[in-house]
Amino acid sequence: MAYPSDHRNSSRGTVRFVLVVVGLFLVVYMVRPTRLQHSKALASCPPCFCDCEVDPMFSPIDILNSSVADCGKDDPQMNDEMMKDIATLLAEEINLQKNVTDDVLERTKALIMSAKRASSHYQKESEKCNIGIDTCEGGREKAEAALAEERKLSALWETRAIEFGWKD
Repeated sequence: MAYPSDHRNSSRGTVRFVLVVVGLFLVVYMVRPTRLQHSKALASCPPCFCDCEVDPMFSPIDILNSSVADCGKDDPQMNDEMMKDIATLLAEEINLQKNVTDDVLERTKALIMSAKRASSHYQKESEKCNIGIDTCEGGREKAEAALAEERKLSALWETRAIEFGWKD
């Protein structure tokens, strides 16, 4: 009778252990991407050189949030950017998009011109090739006509030779 109860306790312990391990994996999986995103966001921010006094009662997250929020508070360019209204920001974004579009259009036009030059070059080469083919074709036709004439002449001479008694 003692065996079945030990078996139940060990299986319950195993199930609990498996659930705890799965729970830990889920927690690590859910926490890990946010840490990576946060570290990437911090990596893109320029380093701040501010002397902030930190209250020992703050947690590390509060310290991080306050240093990120205070980052660049003494920088005049950053203050100018932060004071701009939405219309100014949208106008700047439109101008940037226009500049990018103009650059892409300029590159596209250059590529089109390059393609036209290459097409023209290949067309000229094709015309040269066609002229060469026509010349060769004319020469072949003349050679065939001359060959046919020579065969007729050879046949005529052969028949005359046979008439005078020539044998192969």
